[in-house]
Amino acid sequence: MGAAVANDVFDFSPGAQIPLQGSAGQTAATHALASAAYRDSPLDDILKANSEWHKSEVKKGRLSLFEPNLGEAFSRAVQVRMLGGARKALIQSFGTEPQTVVEHCLAATRIRKERDSKLTGITVAFGLVFLPGLLLWLGLFQLRRTISGSKDKRTGALATAALVAAGGLAVIFLVKLPFTGLPAIYLRAMVVAPIIGWLWAKQISESTAKDLRARWLALLEGGSGVGAKVPEAVPRDPNESAAEQLRQSLAKLTAEQHSNSVFYAGPKGILGMGTRWGSWHLAEDLNPREAGKEIHGFRSWDVIRAIHDQLRMLERGPLHTGGFPAPSVRHWIVAPVGENAAEVARPDGQNVDAFQIKGHEIQRICNEQQFGAGNRHYLGVQFTLWDGQLVITMLITVTVLHETLRIEVTGHALGPVHSLFTTKPKPKTVTVSKTVKFWETTDRNLPLVDATEVVRLAVRAPLTWFPPLLDFFGGKLTLPEPFGLRHAWAEKPWRHRFMADDAMRAAAPVLRVVHTAAIRVLDDHGVDTERFSNRSMILSGMVQDPSPRKADLYDA
Repeated sequence: MGAAVANDVFDFSPGAQIPLQGSAGQTAATHALASAAYRDSPLDDILKANSEWHKSEVKKGRLSLFEPNLGEAFSRAVQVRMLGGARKALIQSFGTEPQTVVEHCLAATRIRKERDSKLTGITVAFGLVFLPGLLLWLGLFQLRRTISGSKDKRTGALATAALVAAGGLAVIFLVKLPFTGLPAIYLRAMVVAPIIGWLWAKQISESTAKDLRARWLALLEGGSGVGAKVPEAVPRDPNESAAEQLRQSLAKLTAEQHSNSVFYAGPKGILGMGTRWGSWHLAEDLNPREAGKEIHGFRSWDVIRAIHDQLRMLERGPLHTGGFPAPSVRHWIVAPVGENAAEVARPDGQNVDAFQIKGHEIQRICNEQQFGAGNRHYLGVQFTLWDGQLVITMLITVTVLHETLRIEVTGHALGPVHSLFTTKPKPKTVTVSKTVKFWETTDRNLPLVDATEVVRLAVRAPLTWFPPLLDFFGGKLTLPEPFGLRHAWAEKPWRHRFMADDAMRAAAPVLRVVHTAAIRVLDDHGVDTERFSNRSMILSGMVQDPSPRKADLYDA
């Protein structure tokens, strides 16, 4: 049975709502990423958030006057990548709610479309009717934008001077025309009408810019009262196929977010969980406790199930000290992919239901696929901390080969989203001298939208309904693959002292719980646990080493 049966045909209707572990307290990272949809900063700023593993790219267009800003390009790229009908598999965004981010992208796009509808009307009334004048002004602005893009400041100043000179010549041309009558009136209107339209467009653009910036700021200050309104995702009748398709795409996105299959990309670690910073192994022979007797048979799943039950008790302790929050304890199926893989493929078939690998298949993989080709089973305990900015995942796997039982515990840490996404909007100001006390200075607020920006918005507005054309003329943002919102722009947690402490402090308690639960199972099945206990004590000492390492980079 193909992937379409396993993942695509499922209706994803809400049905019974089951609270998901670890979904609370994730607003900071979610809102930081969502704020990018409302930003008006240059698109190239996104390149500052590139890491050594994940790099976004900015593809330049044909005309710089059509270039998108960061918010426009981010919203467009995220919507296409995460809601597109033919999209590839996504990487889970641990510590965030990707549907919320996508909904903010849709909401920001809707706000811009409402603005662009008004600007399109202005462009038709004051531009197309007086097309020669419009083309003249657009040519001048494009020339100024092209020349001012030069690194030479003199060249930029020369471009501004040329635009002013052209305006002066236009005034002279209007005052003294070589002929009269209807042609003269049209020629005068041809030069003046685009300016009137520009002034009207400036007011509309300024009010929209203030609205977008207010949402940007509100998200980073806690997001109270800032909800993404996406009415186009709510079908009002059975014939609204577009709204129904969008609703199902959002539901599918959430279903894939909670999939229990992940991908190991070599030195990049498990995609979405971060690189592996620590690894501890306990491997000893299975010998009977009493000479002449055999051990009672058991399988890897029996050990894993006991560990699972004990890990769910991590939040409880003998002292009232706060301690661990409630962890998310899940069984994961890990598939290997290449370090530089451009895409991943989720499992499909009879054993998969709505991106979830069924329980009996998980148990089979745990018991049988321990050596050679195939996916592997891991038991994971995950902590989402710092309001979603830090995700700590400890993974446990149990293997039995011949007479040797091996328990491996590995630590993965996903750091905060890049600081680019947590920067708040700054007002545009200029420092000037006071009129009377000229030796003192004051800051004067400037309009959020300058002359060149108004022209850019006005020429892009009619093409808003044809996004591929805007991508062709203005360029677009290319997202890193395999794509997941959270890991694509995550920083290393080791630069933050308390985050690093939290990651390393989680290792020792988890390791000891795992060993205690496993040794109890072995003891119940007649296994001599003396060597296991001794080895466990040695590992308990090693886990206190305070330095994280690149455990996935082997010195070979």
